[in-house]
Amino acid sequence: MKKLSTSILLMGILALTISFTSCKKKAKDADIKAAIETALKADPMSVNTMVSVDKGVATISGECKDEACKMHCADMVKGIKGVKEVVNNCTVAAPMPVINAEDEALTKGLNDALKDQPGVKFSINEGKIVLTGEIAKAKWAAVKQMLDKLKPKGYDLTGLTIK
Repeated sequence: MKKLSTSILLMGILALTISFTSCKKKAKDADIKAAIETALKADPMSVNTMVSVDKGVATISGECKDEACKMHCADMVKGIKGVKEVVNNCTVAAPMPVINAEDEALTKGLNDALKDQPGVKFSINEGKIVLTGEIAKAKWAAVKQMLDKLKPKGYDLTGLTIK
């Protein structure tokens, strides 16, 4: 009988021990998300970052100015209590094209010269005018004269069809 009561007592202590250790308060996803959002909004580098949390896994998304910003956001989220893992779906913004004054003047002139030619598209590549699309032969002569006045470094007409 003594062995039985000792066994029951030990089982009871074991059950209480397990119940107390399993009752630790776990961070809820909503609380983790709120903490992450607060941290992200407080940091100027990550103000455009959004987050979702599922079972402690934080998924961040949005646009960052560079790779360092992307890594900074992930590192900041990793430091939030309750985050088990970070999935970084942030994208890095494409760099702004550098437009020099010469290309800017060409762009303005090309817009004026081709405004009545909806079938012709243009781009500028290192000072050269690149034309694509279709144009009537009679209109091409007048357009060519206007383009020559812009003094480009050259032409790329491989994508242009003159009918």
